[in-house]
Amino acid sequence: MNENKEGKLADEVMHNALMAFEKYSLIDKKSKAGFLKEIAKQIELNRIELIPLAIEESHLSEARLQGELTRTINQLNLFATLLLEGSWVDASIDIGNAQQKPYPKPDVRKMLQPMGPIIVFGASNFPFAFSTAGGDTASALAAGASVVIKAHPAHYRTSSAIFKAIKTAIAFSNMPEFTVQHVEGSFALGKALVQHSFTSGVGFTGSFSGGKALMNYAAEREKPIPVFAEMSSINPTVLYPDYLKTNYLQVAEKLASSITLGAGQFCTNPGLLLALDGDELDGFIEELRNKMQSIPAQKMLHEGIYKNYIEAIGQVKRNNDVEIIFEGNDLSSEMDVLPFIAKVKAAVFLDKNHLKDEIFGPYSLLVVCKNKEELKSVLKLIAGQLTTTLMATEKDMNQHSDILHIQQSIAGRIIVNDVPTGVEVCSSMVHGGPYPATSDARYTSVGTAAIKRWVRPVCYQGFPQQHLPDELKNDNPLKIWRLENNEWKK
Repeated sequence: MNENKEGKLADEVMHNALMAFEKYSLIDKKSKAGFLKEIAKQIELNRIELIPLAIEESHLSEARLQGELTRTINQLNLFATLLLEGSWVDASIDIGNAQQKPYPKPDVRKMLQPMGPIIVFGASNFPFAFSTAGGDTASALAAGASVVIKAHPAHYRTSSAIFKAIKTAIAFSNMPEFTVQHVEGSFALGKALVQHSFTSGVGFTGSFSGGKALMNYAAEREKPIPVFAEMSSINPTVLYPDYLKTNYLQVAEKLASSITLGAGQFCTNPGLLLALDGDELDGFIEELRNKMQSIPAQKMLHEGIYKNYIEAIGQVKRNNDVEIIFEGNDLSSEMDVLPFIAKVKAAVFLDKNHLKDEIFGPYSLLVVCKNKEELKSVLKLIAGQLTTTLMATEKDMNQHSDILHIQQSIAGRIIVNDVPTGVEVCSSMVHGGPYPATSDARYTSVGTAAIKRWVRPVCYQGFPQQHLPDELKNDNPLKIWRLENNEWKK
């Protein structure tokens, strides 16, 4: 047992989480789906209370938060639908054959099973969709895991109110009492939870330093566990010449809105623009400057993020090789920010490491390349990303297919002629990418495939029918899609 305060709390919480997991993981899919739907229902019933709380704590607009709360509810219902259909368990069956030569073939069956209790760290920039009842919680509950939520201190009252709705849903759905738990505490408590022997996995959305710390905590354990951390991305957007020539007005308008959306506090903010030097680029820069002048000041989420943003912008400004395209300075109150757009030559960008860092806020850096080879060098130097975007015509894509190949290699989502902000919650979405965008590029934190983070494959060999999970029985009582002797059947 741990002796310190945080350790004792972690012991109590994780003991409860393990007891709940042992019961919850055995509950049928229909009841779990009903539970997720009940959480969604209870959140909707409390919308009037939740929105003002979140506005006060996060400084985000009502329209933004209304949309985010609806997204949170839809996520829960989407995972409920996934459970009811049931095929997500990837069941496969290889029927035994005693007559096989030279050796008899055993009966082998496989499906995905939940790993155990999961720790979810609430995100500062999404008080609903990536926090208490957000995608990590919804996907973990759908997988059959119990969940411990560590609330983000920037919106603790909002988080507590959401948890109240979850507790009501637990009672109405007759789920185990500690299926979901909610804690507030220091970094020490977070470490104690991650390193507790009953913890099976961690979900995190936040800074690179925060995610890296959690990964290190997990690696220090006697039994390492996966940490699925979304951490850092500057989301390079390549402005190809043929497209820019005729669409620079529309591109400038789209990017101005995307860069400043929510005061730039999105992990998919287009923080890096790449283009070949030329007349068409000059028109785009002038139009982008004009669009930025009409963007009003916005308040950042909390003082820590605000201070980090101001410090990072100051470091960019101290570089004599950086040209400022637009800098807003008419601020009405503390923590208000206006856009900052800068320009630099590719040679300088390649030489200055700090210019490659994410700046969380309404900021973007335009890197001007002399030629195609310089553009390729810049892209090859960029670390893993959540997204990369092509503003390109068919002609551009044909002429620059080698650059497109590089873009595909660095990001989890590749976008054509649209902005990266706005992440559709669906089965095909990939919200992840090579390190340091995320800790594991094989998984997504958005969409139904997020459930795969909290499960592991289990193989059943030679089991009697009555002792197999329903998903693997011969008569397929759940009527799910299964791979039977290498053929998909239902």
